[in-house]
Amino acid sequence: MRIVTWNVNSLKARLGRVEAWIAAAEPDVLCLQETKMADEAFPHGAFATLGYESAHHGEGRWNGVAVISRVGLDDVRPGFADGRDDPDPDARILWATCGGVRVASCYIPNGREVGHDHWHYKLDWLGRLHDDLVTNADLAADPVVVVGDFNVAIDDRDVWDPAAWEGATHVTPEERAAVQRLVDLGLVDVFRERHDAGGLFSWWDYRDLAFPKGRGMRIDLVLASPPAAATLDFVFVDRNERKGEKPSDHAPVIADFTLG
Repeated sequence: MRIVTWNVNSLKARLGRVEAWIAAAEPDVLCLQETKMADEAFPHGAFATLGYESAHHGEGRWNGVAVISRVGLDDVRPGFADGRDDPDPDARILWATCGGVRVASCYIPNGREVGHDHWHYKLDWLGRLHDDLVTNADLAADPVVVVGDFNVAIDDRDVWDPAAWEGATHVTPEERAAVQRLVDLGLVDVFRERHDAGGLFSWWDYRDLAFPKGRGMRIDLVLASPPAAATLDFVFVDRNERKGEKPSDHAPVIADFTLG
């Protein structure tokens, strides 16, 4: 089962690229983030033409997440079910079961700047994801794959220059600890299971020729429960999709599992 995460930074602007990429890469499950679409505008028909079911959770101009699957799409749930009464104010997480695998497409808040209300929201959001998994998933027994743009570089290998980011969001001990709590539940960062080196990124700023200069971050993650991670075949970042005309600033991260 090929499971992919990709922050497309506006699906309306990049639908043609996404369609062409699907035809070439043939993912079984494609999780999108930052669609920047309302639910009524989501192009379900375009994906159906390619043989995929799709679900979307969006609010219009900002955010927006989707799960697109050719192996079934069941038990779709937007938002958190973590025991709290207050819903997430943003459209940032969508759950679905695809071919027997419970999948979450996540777009973690950026945080803006350290100490900002949005930074505290980011930490709270990651805490709610942790609690949702504790409440609703048996990670030791079931295949669960949590993917998305985490907006956290979880160690210094994931940043082109740690000194340049010192004191900024994405690299603070608090943010890294919040992702580590997910790993401590048993989730496996499958990319790091296969690739130990630094300098392997999934996001590059549009400014200052960051992509050709290799100035990026690895912030798009595939976290798998042990039953799923044990079947990992390979995982890589499709850097080619960051090239060409009007790319997203993120590249797809592709993980192949021998599930099902």
